[in-house]
Amino acid sequence: MKPTREARSIAVVINAGSRKGSAAQKLVAESLAKAELPVSAVYTAHGGGELRRALEQAVSDGHDFVVVGGGDGTVASAAGLVAGTDVVLGVLPLGTANDLARTLEIPRDLSLACAALADGKVVDIDLGRANGQPFLNVASAGLSVAVTQALSPRLKRLIGPLAYGVATLRSYATHKPFHARLEFPDGDHEPVELEDLLQVAVGNGRYYGGGNAVSPTAGIDDHTLDIYAILAAPLREQAKIARSLKNGKFVENEQVHHLTSRKVRLVTTPPLPVNLDGEITTSTPTDFTVERNAVHVVVPRNSSSATFEGRS
Repeated sequence: MKPTREARSIAVVINAGSRKGSAAQKLVAESLAKAELPVSAVYTAHGGGELRRALEQAVSDGHDFVVVGGGDGTVASAAGLVAGTDVVLGVLPLGTANDLARTLEIPRDLSLACAALADGKVVDIDLGRANGQPFLNVASAGLSVAVTQALSPRLKRLIGPLAYGVATLRSYATHKPFHARLEFPDGDHEPVELEDLLQVAVGNGRYYGGGNAVSPTAGIDDHTLDIYAILAAPLREQAKIARSLKNGKFVENEQVHHLTSRKVRLVTTPPLPVNLDGEITTSTPTDFTVERNAVHVVVPRNSSSATFEGRS
């Protein structure tokens, strides 16, 4: 892929409804100009349908480099639109968790992130889909959905990533265990029946939930999905699992089932909503797939998070 400085047309889409989006617009414009990236158009939206329309407009207007400023859900929406095309995505971490930026080793500092867009390299990453809806980090059902619902915009603005811990404690107290069946269309695993569950998650990337690791070996260009299911357990055992969330070794716990596959179907009793990168957009039963090398994205030149292979 050609360097980003050689892009024919650069568009910037900013989700002003994200945690840092509204305040960052001026800094983004100044930083991109300082990085000598000639921006052709700027689209600003405030989440929801407005954001979707702005992303669609940026792509349909023919820009070959689209810089997206927002949280993980915003970037996942953009990735779903450009998947399978030659459009290159740039990521500016303006959300609360910014787990995709963490996975891709993109600086949290906006001026440094803008500089990386100009001097970085293009890699290709996998895209997860849940009932056709895109996600980049993790899709999940169970406790995480309650956590997402408890993450009020005010709480995220006040304490940032710490809001995830507060919301988790609130949600854990009212969680109701559920039953799940995992089916594997490719036949690489036998179906799995699981009772008394806390959460089921399907990971495409490496990080989620403000810096938790999907597993010790998870990667966003390994062309597989990491599937884990956490059983309900005594508080002491749950605390042990929680202590190893950051390095992903919780998947080695007896109360956790961990598998990898390229396709999995999740059926739950009762049917449950599914959280995709912080957005609740579908429900069970859910068919999960991974699209290999689907999205071109710019990362810092020294990032080891992914490589450029080309789609196959």
